[in-house]
Amino acid sequence: MNQNLNGVDVMDKTTATLLDKHFETAFASPNGIKKLRELILTLAMRGELVEQDPSDPPASELLKEIEAEKQRLIREKKIRKPKKLPPIKPEEVPYELPYGWEWVRFGDIAQHNSGKTLDKSRNTGEPRDYITTSNLYWGKFELDNVRQMLIRDDELEKCTAKKNDLLICEGGEAGRAAVWDFDSDICFQNHVHRARFYKDIDPYFAYRFFEKLNATGEINQYRKGVGISNMSGKALASIVLPLPPLPEQHRIVAKIDQLMVLCDELEKLRAERERLRLEAHTAAVRQLLDTEHSEKPDKAWRFLKENFAELYTVKENVAELRKSILQLSVMGKLVPQDPSDPPASKLLKEIEAEKQRLIKEKKIRKPKKLPPIKPEEVPYELPEGWEWKRLIDLLVYGPTNGFSPKVVAHETSVRSLTLSATTSGVFKEEYSKFIDVDIPADSELWLRDGDILVQRGNTLEYVGVSAVYRGEANKFIYPILMMKLRVSSEIDVDYIHLAMSSEQSRHFLRARASGTSGTMPKINQKTVKSLPIPLPPLPEQHRIVAKVDQIMALCDELEQQIDAATNTQTELLDSVMARLSADTAQV
Repeated sequence: MNQNLNGVDVMDKTTATLLDKHFETAFASPNGIKKLRELILTLAMRGELVEQDPSDPPASELLKEIEAEKQRLIREKKIRKPKKLPPIKPEEVPYELPYGWEWVRFGDIAQHNSGKTLDKSRNTGEPRDYITTSNLYWGKFELDNVRQMLIRDDELEKCTAKKNDLLICEGGEAGRAAVWDFDSDICFQNHVHRARFYKDIDPYFAYRFFEKLNATGEINQYRKGVGISNMSGKALASIVLPLPPLPEQHRIVAKIDQLMVLCDELEKLRAERERLRLEAHTAAVRQLLDTEHSEKPDKAWRFLKENFAELYTVKENVAELRKSILQLSVMGKLVPQDPSDPPASKLLKEIEAEKQRLIKEKKIRKPKKLPPIKPEEVPYELPEGWEWKRLIDLLVYGPTNGFSPKVVAHETSVRSLTLSATTSGVFKEEYSKFIDVDIPADSELWLRDGDILVQRGNTLEYVGVSAVYRGEANKFIYPILMMKLRVSSEIDVDYIHLAMSSEQSRHFLRARASGTSGTMPKINQKTVKSLPIPLPPLPEQHRIVAKVDQIMALCDELEQQIDAATNTQTELLDSVMARLSADTAQV
């Protein structure tokens, strides 16, 4: 990837070097091109993107012409006399401007107002097309769903946008803006501000200024509200912006357009590179999971090893690797089989013997039998010595639902888990709350080491997610939206957790979740009990768990490396932005 600024004239060698130097970093960093756009806009609004021309009439002359135009419009009663805006205070000036520029308030250079309120019971007039914030996006308009409202002729002047008017969202993403560049006029609703400049202001320069405010986050100081924000006319008028001479405004707009096209090309190249990486990785993973062609997995492993450094620089591929490893582990394709291992059929007899002993000792009830697994329920063929069994056949307890008493603010001896304690597939005790309820010491609500918790209800992404509790007994209880189950002591509980976490099992549970669009998806105990589990011999369970732990640790390291590389690239770009906040001479 060798991108530079060849063919793009820049203000001086310093700025050219600054941009050229960081195009490569921006390409590599996930957030880099966005930062690069911010850098370009920041340089532009500081007067550091194009050369100043001493022959340009200064902005002070332009402001005189604007004031004369404003007075003419007032005399002709085309506009009302605007309220005088307060002078700009020194603390509102973020940096020193080049010679010939001026700091101005937006309300001093543009007449602006919001549009017509939609009120079907009161509106009168002719049906006319109008746009609202849903049609107005950064730098463009989406006009496929333009609606109509009744508007009188005497209202048209106030709520009609003409070519080169700047339209700005009052609500929604307040401050989002675009220049109306169509030859035909359009009406606009009250949640849109129309800014019409008094005299010779390039509307695209003003648009790029709003884009810069958004990129840096400065726009938030003019917004009110959380989530759905709004920007009042008063707030809009108060915005302080740098005004260059008109010819320089045109040069800046042209230069930004050139550089943004280059950023667009970088984004396309980056997206294409990531697409190819993901496709190559996906193809290799499919070959790993291919149960029909024995030669394909070996070929896929070779490809992954040879291209490891290139493939695993994106977290999406690491996430896919995790899923693939889990699936390979329960297909018997992750570790070699040992003919000397006692088969799973023998293990099942030992599990049944344990159950009968616990029933005889009245520690558990005799479980209801579920029908055996049908051939059509078997997704793939298992290695010799393995068995397909329903989860209930491997349990000595559960599944049972939990209990969700009211939480209290003060510390008590009992803590109840929240759903967040297991959503990651790993038990996290910090996601728990104190409850002031007496739970008997022999209650099955208590967790003990090795219990498996299953998300009974959650979003479809998380319903059925399981985690193994590791810790002391009688320390936590679990909530009603979780189930608890306990596997036989003859089985490696971590292997059962791997099997329940595989994509095959996750799909089985999600597909059986009940719930409408307005309710939380849930699974019932019967669904969990009926989950098909591929059961290997016990020694192989241990080998599988050890190998998965080893590879998952590698995945953790890969993600840490990706984060470190991303942070380094981001810090590099952030340092450039920080330097821009200093004096021009230090840039």
